Amino acid sequence: MKNNNITTMTTQYMRVNKLKIIIALVLAFGVSSVKAQETPYSKPSWWFGAAAGTNFNFYRGSTQQLNVDFTSPTAFHNGFGVGLYLAPVLEYHPADSRFGFMLQAGYDSRSGKFNQVTTPCDCPADLNTKLSYITIEPSLRFEPFKGNFYLYGGPRIAFNQSKSFEYQLGTNPNFPLQAANPAVKGDFSEVKNTILSMQIGMGYDIPINSETAKTQWVVSPFVAYQPYLGQNPRSTETWNVSTLRAGVILKFGQGHPVNTPVAGEAQLTVTAPTHETTTRKVREVFPIRNYVFFDAGSSEISNRYILLNKNEVANFKEDHISFDTPQNMSGRSERQMIVYYNILNILGDRMGKNPASTITLVGSSNEGADDGRAMAQSIKTYLVTVFSINGNRIAIEGRVKPVIASEQPGGTQELALLREGDRRVSIESASPALLMEFQSGPDAPLKPIEIISMEQQANSDAVVFDTSGSKETFTSWSVTLKDSKGKSKNYGPYTQPKASIPVKTILGNQPEGDYKVTLTGTTADGQTLTKETTVHVVPYTAPIIQESIRFSVLYEFNESKSIAIYDKYLTDIVTPKIQNGATVIITGHTDIIGETDYNKNLSLARANDVKSILVKSLANAGTSNVTFEIHGDGEDENLSPFENKFPEERFYNRTVVIDIVAKK
Repeated sequence: MKNNNITTMTTQYMRVNKLKIIIALVLAFGVSSVKAQETPYSKPSWWFGAAAGTNFNFYRGSTQQLNVDFTSPTAFHNGFGVGLYLAPVLEYHPADSRFGFMLQAGYDSRSGKFNQVTTPCDCPADLNTKLSYITIEPSLRFEPFKGNFYLYGGPRIAFNQSKSFEYQLGTNPNFPLQAANPAVKGDFSEVKNTILSMQIGMGYDIPINSETAKTQWVVSPFVAYQPYLGQNPRSTETWNVSTLRAGVILKFGQGHPVNTPVAGEAQLTVTAPTHETTTRKVREVFPIRNYVFFDAGSSEISNRYILLNKNEVANFKEDHISFDTPQNMSGRSERQMIVYYNILNILGDRMGKNPASTITLVGSSNEGADDGRAMAQSIKTYLVTVFSINGNRIAIEGRVKPVIASEQPGGTQELALLREGDRRVSIESASPALLMEFQSGPDAPLKPIEIISMEQQANSDAVVFDTSGSKETFTSWSVTLKDSKGKSKNYGPYTQPKASIPVKTILGNQPEGDYKVTLTGTTADGQTLTKETTVHVVPYTAPIIQESIRFSVLYEFNESKSIAIYDKYLTDIVTPKIQNGATVIITGHTDIIGETDYNKNLSLARANDVKSILVKSLANAGTSNVTFEIHGDGEDENLSPFENKFPEERFYNRTVVIDIVAKK
């Protein structure tokens, strides 16, 4: 009996090894064919291949009358066996869909061995089966994550091919000299010719060559379960079979060509000069807030601030602070924060130039007045040590809350942000040389710094040709430009991926023109590739510079009325800059503390507050025909002048920005 089992298992392993050899040969052919592909192809929708696997068959129920000629003296219950599964596979699943269809049809072994029983003669009895089918298994395929993992399920229709059995009655172990009983071989009777059941499974597609090749190969490990429902092999007794199947599918499909750039295709980008009619030059008066903010738990100056060493002081001048002005003028926050973070250097430079000036540093800390004094002392130490300011000119104080506090009594919302803003040192002075015009006191900003900003213009006197998008690198390339009259001009050869040709060289004496551009490139392996496009070329004209002036008015937290001292600043400093026929754009902003709708209304109220002061002062000055544009942008972070990460940025967002655009 053992020899028969060994023979059966050996036969199955030989079949599996043959299958592995075939798979290896197919893979080698598939990989070699991939290397010949140069055109990209889409993922196939139809797949063809073969599945190989192992059936783990679990017998349940009982059987005793094996056929009309033989009945075992004792019924057999339960059992287990391993069988081979081989089937061709057809699949359809479009690349843009989660759903698809699968069909497998082939050889399906449900062989096994029942558990050994003991007969009335105290003899062991064994029963082996060679049950097998031709199975047809259509399935619905589903990709839950629209990827390589998939689930499938559907009916199973099986047609019986083999129903043989081998019954072996052993000898009574108490009589070792008893002659062995011959094996009883035959076919089960009353075996169903057709089985209708179900199966569910899952698999994972693993590409084994390029997913853009014309012929694409995939290996797909899978596991499936076929429950006992409907799987009673016979129309009598209670024997049923449940099967767990594990295996692999090797399949291939044919893709379709796609129109995307690939190796061997040239790409050319032509950038014609833009024709900007105007550019803005902004003279921006930036107020320097007289607060230095400290990090929680530290009385040292934050590393956000720009600190110098003693050797650098001689070269520092506040009017020499450099700015990188972004092209679209939207970098105001970054540009002005550079100014603000130099506040201590600006203060030290001004005090050095004005030896009669004095300041008081008032530190405010929720941790106590002593901590506030320590914060103020760190600034004094910096000014004395680095800028050599006489310490007698700098007084320090410590408080729990600043005189003008953001956190109000009884407040409960967003206290963390408010307290960040109240942990600061205020720079107070009565020296006009340090302060903004007409201002003094604990809330007076320092004298503003003027920033001249110019919109950056791209180089507009050349047409740029760029071949860097090509998948092949050109050893040399040239372009031909043909105008509307059919006249051609050749340029090149070039060895770099980009080349610029002056507009005047292309146009000559023509005012402008449309050109057909033909690229001809040579690759390292000697291939010649071409690409065609068109371009419209106009001559470069220097833009007209439109000048404007920008002022800013700062507000305290939750205030919509400007500080009283700003009235005179708006009247005496800003109003004289507004000429007849000018346009004044007034935009109010807030920080992010508070409700969005409330902040929207607050910012508009601030803008109208500034407008009312300017309208009154313009009337008194006799300036007329001035157009006002009023905006309230609230806390909108896409429109706000500054970010809101740090308290200094939030303080600067409590502002109204005034843009004065002169009449064209």
